[in-house]
Amino acid sequence: MNLPYAEPFKIKMVENIKKSTKEERKAWIEQAKYNLFNLKSSQVFIDLLTDSGTGAMSDKQWSELMLGDESYAGASSFYKMKDAIFKILGFPYFLPTHQGRAAENVLFSTLIKSGDFIPGNSHFDTTKGHIEFRKATAVDCTIDEAFDIENMHPFKGNVDLNKLEEVVKKHNEKIPFIIITITCNTAGGQPVSMQNLRDIKKLAEKYNKLVVFDSARFAENAYFIKIREKGYENKTIKEIVKEMFSYADMMTMSSKKDAIVNMGGFIGFKDPEIYRQASVFNIMFEGFVTYGGMSGRDMNALAQGLDEGTEFDYLQARIEQVAYLGQRLLDFNVPMQKPFGGHAIFVDANKFLPNVPREHYKAQTLGVELYIEGGVRGVEIGTIMADRDPETKQNRYPKNEFVRLAIPRRTYTNNHMEYVAIALANIYERRNEIKTGYEITYEAPILRHFTVELKKAR
Repeated sequence: MNLPYAEPFKIKMVENIKKSTKEERKAWIEQAKYNLFNLKSSQVFIDLLTDSGTGAMSDKQWSELMLGDESYAGASSFYKMKDAIFKILGFPYFLPTHQGRAAENVLFSTLIKSGDFIPGNSHFDTTKGHIEFRKATAVDCTIDEAFDIENMHPFKGNVDLNKLEEVVKKHNEKIPFIIITITCNTAGGQPVSMQNLRDIKKLAEKYNKLVVFDSARFAENAYFIKIREKGYENKTIKEIVKEMFSYADMMTMSSKKDAIVNMGGFIGFKDPEIYRQASVFNIMFEGFVTYGGMSGRDMNALAQGLDEGTEFDYLQARIEQVAYLGQRLLDFNVPMQKPFGGHAIFVDANKFLPNVPREHYKAQTLGVELYIEGGVRGVEIGTIMADRDPETKQNRYPKNEFVRLAIPRRTYTNNHMEYVAIALANIYERRNEIKTGYEITYEAPILRHFTVELKKAR
């Protein structure tokens, strides 16, 4: 028999988590105005709200914390991070930021003007928020297969090149860059193929456009290229990563994902002039160019994490755990985006809760039910996150209503995944009894899902 995969690490330290009763959870979620973000971490048993900054660092990363250089300017930690970014990703210039949305803020302040159009695959919430805050428009050019949860297309993060070229032709002078999210979170943690990245770059060069990668989960994207795309099966993850980024002019990164750190991000550049322009905003918003909102110790841990996060054995264990949860949910007939994504399972609330009106926020309703059932916290990737149309002020109803179960790196065991699967299966058995959801009582004008307040709908 073939040996099953096993985690390429052993556990050195544990953290206690507290179970609660269903009655306690009902009271806590009501006090939180039915917003899962408002719960205290102590009120959550298994926290799958996000994989951002929630992973477990390695012994080498913890060691690097002790070697951090906290000098305001020119710290050795900056140069350690600079060397790692150039060696692994190929960018000669970079600006550190405290996290990914800060990187977007700096770069978009440099490049986006009111009235611009920013095409790409499905933009994530902060990306779209930063675009619309600047009175520009995010244009989704993702392939249609991405929105069919049963379609087993291996690269559902791909851009439809015909859609992209049509947008570029129509708004040519108002498109400062094309942005590609790898993997594509909103589509279900789905990867982009190397061929698609190559074709996007070729199209961009035809129309003299820059290409930016939103790179929070670039290593997971490289893993899928290795196991799914012909011609890459014998290449290392680092070799695949190098080629991927050869098709990008710039990158933003929330390092809290694939660099496996609790805090940090950066912007990578190949053009020294754009780097200099962005440096002005980095100093204004983040800090001096050699720390940019990060401590030296965190830059050290980030540099080490970039190296560890681009190793096959680590990625195989990480993505196989996500697939384990997905397979257990399939065993219970729970509907979800397929194939399984790299960092999360995306449960289809439209099919899960057919009796709940879309105006009652199906995905949010399912997320609340999961918390009450088992103390498991996921996150809504649906109408609440989609915000309102800036012009009409009406809800934007996306094609898919997902509850995302994001798996922190090296944090939980498969026993925890089994617990999550059974909690969802219990809800699925009584799904037809759930006929109402929630109404919004307060919302912010942008990125409302973080602070939204709700009440039970009548």
